[in-house]
Amino acid sequence: MAGGYAGKFLLVNLSRKECRDFTIGSEDLKKYIGGSCLAAKIFLDRYPLTVDPLSPENPLMIMAGPMVGSGFPGTSRFSICAKSPQTGIWAESACGGTFGPDLKRAGYDGIVIEGKADSPVYLSVGDSHAELLDASHLWGKDVYEATDILKSKEKSLKVLVIGPAGENLVRIAAIGNDKGHFSGRAGLGAVMGSKNLKAIQVRGTGKVEKFDEEKFKSAQKAAMQEIKESALAEGLHLMGSDANMDLGMVTGDVPVKNWTSGGAYDLSNNLSGPTMREKYLTKAHACANCPIACKRVVKVDDGAYRSDEGPGPEYETCAVFGTMLMNGDLSAVIKANELCNRYGMDTISCGSAIALAMELYEKGRVTKEQLDGLELTWGNMDAVIALVKKIAFREGFGDILAEGAVKAATQIGGDAIDAVVHVKGLEAPMHDPRGFHGMGLAYMMSNRGACHLQHFTLATEQGMASWPELFDMKDDYQGTTSEGKAALVFNSENYGILANSLAICHYVAYSIKPETLLAAFNAVTGSGFGFDELLRSGMRDWTLKRGFNNLLGVSKKDDVLPKRIMTALEDGGAAGSIPDVNLLISEYYAIRGLDERGFPRQEKLVDLGLHELNDRLYQ
Repeated sequence: MAGGYAGKFLLVNLSRKECRDFTIGSEDLKKYIGGSCLAAKIFLDRYPLTVDPLSPENPLMIMAGPMVGSGFPGTSRFSICAKSPQTGIWAESACGGTFGPDLKRAGYDGIVIEGKADSPVYLSVGDSHAELLDASHLWGKDVYEATDILKSKEKSLKVLVIGPAGENLVRIAAIGNDKGHFSGRAGLGAVMGSKNLKAIQVRGTGKVEKFDEEKFKSAQKAAMQEIKESALAEGLHLMGSDANMDLGMVTGDVPVKNWTSGGAYDLSNNLSGPTMREKYLTKAHACANCPIACKRVVKVDDGAYRSDEGPGPEYETCAVFGTMLMNGDLSAVIKANELCNRYGMDTISCGSAIALAMELYEKGRVTKEQLDGLELTWGNMDAVIALVKKIAFREGFGDILAEGAVKAATQIGGDAIDAVVHVKGLEAPMHDPRGFHGMGLAYMMSNRGACHLQHFTLATEQGMASWPELFDMKDDYQGTTSEGKAALVFNSENYGILANSLAICHYVAYSIKPETLLAAFNAVTGSGFGFDELLRSGMRDWTLKRGFNNLLGVSKKDDVLPKRIMTALEDGGAAGSIPDVNLLISEYYAIRGLDERGFPRQEKLVDLGLHELNDRLYQ
């Protein structure tokens, strides 16, 4: 391996039981970098966009970036990509943990999986070789059980596993990496399940070579010092991502009672990072090559929701199974998180679907009989825990919610869809755009639907990080205003989306200087990029995926916020505030180079070197 790239990719055809290597030219590697951007390029070049997401023809791509396995802080991540069974458009989900570095050390920059196996199989990848093995003994096992079985013979193996939700083609199914890390969003676990692929295991012993080892060591040292001096990194280490709960409630960031209420301080105090640390934390845990260690390992010793020591919930889970459901019992959140992990489900989508059902139960639209006797009242976590299992196994009303909140609301009918906060079919993460209007625009323009990880808007708008050396930042961005947010989101996308190409953890990227990241990237790859070219790569990434979605019918009509977000709250930090969608969209379209339909203009495509996409959009 040289210059950060292993130099080859693995192509697996499950239908033909074939594994073979393929390569991608150096010019395309430099142009599309890696990770999810390169996955989108591969999909557009090689596969029809009309494929049914749950058909054998939908490729599942596991892609690392050039910095993965280099040892630079935060470079453990990889992206899993496909056409989404939940939204029907582009899907990507980044994951940390340990799998990515070992994939690179095994000699592969990524894996592309086609077809469908006749019976359950798992893929085993070693140093420059791969084989398909029988997985009948794993089928039906949950994520934890299957992981333990695979690692029982060799503890050093890194594994990706689906649980019962993926096997049952639940459209909000996730893919687990060593129990505590998940590719959760957009239903990619269902894609894996549709292929009868239970797991992927990898063990690599090679080394990721750098273009300039000395310059890399210098950048690595600088990054470690910057992280050590970062107050954000220290807070994440001490409290995990749930450190956001208390301040978020004050600023109007945290959604309450299915996005219908504002401040709920009695709930948030019991769900916060300090509470988790005091009552349930046993230790912090880190992804590979990360000095921050924001992951939580927790244990609930007694009570109705007793849990063995294991991976704890992040902020999103604490909000969606906490404030969203009017629950203030953190032990119940920990149990719900454990079950979602075991069954292999996205906690954001699962909790949002349950919040929808709770609201409809309160209104009499969903009955106790439909729920097999469950009383789905606000805060009733016994009923929630039971419903999580029903969703994973598609039992009773759980079969409806297993489609995700949007499809469930559509099936229920009437005005049920008005109770769902989503963009392009993907339920929103737990950050309320009424408190931070830039997040509203970022949700509208994210290429996988409502998302807080396709950009750095969350960090810039909430003051966690700023990058004046990359783009002009005003001294004080007010959350509850729409003025100036289009430029902020545009720049935050161009820089932030690179995290899923390089691939690097957002928290690390928030904590280090852009010049340090650029120096490390150039030292690893030898690309010789300046800041302008780095940001152009982000522009190219966003535009490529936007074109992908345009070809699937996405247009300006889809760049909207749902009715509930466009209804002002009466209390809390965001009371009386709603985003000015027309202003946001008009200014953003002009900056991004989109036409009145929401398509990239031809001159923008040509300028970014996306000639094939230009031909397809304007043929």
